[in-house]
Amino acid sequence: MTVIKINAITVPSGSGDELAHRFAARAGAVDDADGFEGFELLRPTDDREQWLVLTRWRDEAAFQAWVGSPGFAEGHRSAAERAGGDTPRPVSTHSEVWSYEVAGGSTPGA
Repeated sequence: MTVIKINAITVPSGSGDELAHRFAARAGAVDDADGFEGFELLRPTDDREQWLVLTRWRDEAAFQAWVGSPGFAEGHRSAAERAGGDTPRPVSTHSEVWSYEVAGGSTPGA
């Protein structure tokens, strides 16, 4: 059964564009992970400071395998770090991972 992992990232006002830029710079880093089904970066449209990183995985084992992989560590390094430069300052002030599975829903036209 598909599991959904949501990383809720608190990003102070004015720093969201940098977060989006950093995610764009490593787009596709997880695409080839076994069991990976999809990714979305969600920008708040109200006054919230929480951005959501939503990923879908075949199962919990696939997600855990990715978290323990060298690809996970490499994918979370900045472009500057990968080029041998310094680690940039964090954009976020807090993050936490939420775990869900689909319990219901609908699909248009199905």
